[in-house]
Formats: sequence, structure tokens, C-alpha cells
Amino acid sequence: LLTPALSPGQAFTELQAKVMDTQQKVKLADLQIEQLTKTKKHAHLTDTEVMMLVDETRMYEGVGRMFILQPKGVIHNQLLEKQRIAEEKIKELE
Repeated sequence: LLTPALSPGQAFTELQAKVMDTQQKVKLADLQIEQLTKTKKHAHLTDTEVMMLVDETRMYEGVGRMFILQPKGVIHNQLLEKQRIAEEKIKELE
């Protein structure tokens, strides 16, 4: 069961298709990394602002079309988790 040898033209076409596919995957990964970096930075900046507020400040978490009153610590932990997840995904894509 030997596979027939590809002609030079067929081999080139096949290789060219693989190169294009790889380039598209790299572009997609770069776009995902860029978006995750923005998400991480946004969460960091938000957390920086939240931590400057006094502990008694009323904070609300957006859930769908409503808002839920949350303690400052819960909001802080959610923002840290968001940053951690984004960082992990960036490392996976790299």
C-alpha cells in the first residue's frame, strides 16, 4: 500500500496551502493575544481604581441587565481572577 508520489506541482500546491493555513492561524492567535492583553489591562486599571476607594463604598456587579451589590473584596477578587485567566490564555497562545 504505497501512496503514489506527488508531482512537483502538486507538492508545491499542497505546501503552499499549508503555509497559508499556518499564517492564518498565527494571525488569529495574534488577534486573540491582543484582545486578551486589552482585557487584562482593563481589569488591572479598574482594580487600581477600586482599591483606592474606601471599604464602605457601595459597588455593584453587572449581571445581565441587572446589578448586584457586592463588597469591595469580591469585586477585587473577580478583577484579579480576570487578569489571571487572561494571562494564562496568553501563555497558551504563545
